Order: sequence, then structure tokens, then C-alpha cells
Amino acid sequence: MGASGRKVEVATSTAVWSNTGKAVVPIRWVLIRDPLGHFAPQALLCTDQKLEPLEIVSYFVQRWQVEVTFQEVRQHLGVETQRQWNDRAIERTTPLLLALFSLVTLIAHGMATGHSKRAPLWERHCAWYTKDNPTFSDALAWVRRTSWLQKQQTLLRSHATTPLRKPQLLFLLHITDLLAYAP
Repeated sequence: MGASGRKVEVATSTAVWSNTGKAVVPIRWVLIRDPLGHFAPQALLCTDQKLEPLEIVSYFVQRWQVEVTFQEVRQHLGVETQRQWNDRAIERTTPLLLALFSLVTLIAHGMATGHSKRAPLWERHCAWYTKDNPTFSDALAWVRRTSWLQKQQTLLRSHATTPLRKPQLLFLLHITDLLAYAP
């Protein structure tokens, strides 16, 4: 993942795909193999015989981004786990969750590229795993944390007439960090 310019060995030709009771479909097949053995050999099939093998491999590689997007939307925003009573409710909710994914991504990108004067991007790291780039969960937590911390002055002020013990700022920051990563 994340590699670019990797050398692969390619074999290609055309064949037909048949299924009982259906018309025969001509296909172009492309076999790719990593000479270094970092990934298993794979067969790619394409119904557009005009595409070059390099184009087919390129489309296959681009598909990874779409698969990761749907995995992140499932894991962090609950697509396909909605508990509505009918299909129409799911048909309304799923596009909204995909839009939320896009919105969080755009906000985090805007914050990271300096279009906004907000807190710098922070990523959660583990002792056994370091990240080269932030993940969607980092972006979601960053957007949550930044928006919540903008409200910190409201949280630290009390309009009650009775004397209340106000939480310390460090405590609020710690709780905010914990909640930002909550599922």
C-alpha cells in the first residue's frame, strides 16, 4: 500500500467468458506478478478489449482508494449497520453518511493545508506501529477535537448563580482527546 512505480511482470491475451444460458463475452486477461514476491500473482479480467494491459493494471490500483473509502465509512460512520425499519430510510441515510465522510475529509484537508487557523494535525501512534500519513479516524478525531475546543470557553464559563467547581483546562483537553477517538 502506498507504493508507486513498482515493477511487475505482465502477461496478457484475450479469451471468452461463458456462463450457462448467457451469451459468451470476450475478455482481456492480464496476469501480474511481483518479481520481488511482495504480493501474490493476480489475474485481472476486463471486458473492454481496447484497453492496454497497463491501463487495466492502473484501474485495478486506483480501485484500492474506493475500497478503503467504503471500509472507513463502514467502520467509523456505520454504513451498512443502520437499524432503520425500511429500505427507504437506509436509502436516505447511506448517502448522508458518505457525504459526511467527504465533509470531514475536506475540512481536515483545509485545516491541514493552512486554509484555517486551527490546531495542527495530530495523529495517534502506537508503540508497535507508526503511520506515514493520517488515517480517516485521525481526521475525524481532529475535526471533532478542533470543533469541541473552540467551545472550551463556553465549557469553562458557568452561568449558574451557585458556585460550581469548574473543570481544569488540562482535564478538559484530556477528556476531549479521549472522546475524539470514541467510535
